[in-house]
Amino acid sequence: MNEDIIKKVRKIEIKARGLSQQMFSGEYHSAFKGRGMVFSEVREYQYGDDVRNIDWNVTARLAHPYVKVFEEERELTVMLLVDVSGSNRFGTHSQFKEELAAEVAATLAFSAIANNDKVGVILFSDRIEKFIPPKKGRTHILRIIRELITYRPLSSGTDLGQALKYFTNVTKKRCTAFLLSDFYDSGYGDALKLAVAKHDIVTLRLSDRREASLSDLGMVKLYDPESTRTIWVDSSDRKVREAYDHRFNEHRNEVERTMKKYGIDMATMWTGEDFVKPLRAVMARRS
Repeated sequence: MNEDIIKKVRKIEIKARGLSQQMFSGEYHSAFKGRGMVFSEVREYQYGDDVRNIDWNVTARLAHPYVKVFEEERELTVMLLVDVSGSNRFGTHSQFKEELAAEVAATLAFSAIANNDKVGVILFSDRIEKFIPPKKGRTHILRIIRELITYRPLSSGTDLGQALKYFTNVTKKRCTAFLLSDFYDSGYGDALKLAVAKHDIVTLRLSDRREASLSDLGMVKLYDPESTRTIWVDSSDRKVREAYDHRFNEHRNEVERTMKKYGIDMATMWTGEDFVKPLRAVMARRS
């Protein structure tokens, strides 16, 4: 790594480690630990036991009812699904969305390893760009941070459905997954439904205040980094501004409806703003 990259990695490490240690340790544990249960043993049925836990094979063999006993899973696997498509290379408030994603992902990663959990990463656009298998340790987290800030995607589009399908196929054991994206895509509902059935999903929507509304700036050139199309619009026209705002709000509402439909916790994070509050709010709802 060159010196500039080392400095960037170190800067994110210091910030992310500080946030995870000072703010998220207890909240992370209460929000995510204990949500997975693993088989412990079989014992004789006792009055009040849940009949759904009866082990029918053992019961038939011993001619007496036995139940499966489960205990809290102490070690989790945390997967970070990070959108690296063209639209995430946008920002107007001191940072790009991809830089915000790197900071949030690093903070979650340090929180995970502080709780003895493994962390893995899937970087995606409209293809699977990179898969980093789950591991523990500071060296592994530093590799993740380095990839987040230096990786240059091979494609600029977005395919959330493909990313979710790949995640579901490659991750066999139930895990907690954070999906970081601006969600500029559609048609991913079925893949999301399948992922939620197997895993614990949290979505973190990345946005920029300038995206939310179109200012009156006269004739402006708008560039779509995913399709690479450029168009000129007259932002002094009130109807044009209203149409732009309406489209943004419709997209935001559609994403929220989708997450609500599948019972998924979601937080919205803005470039150049503190992401601690929305992240804490998600954890508080889950505790």
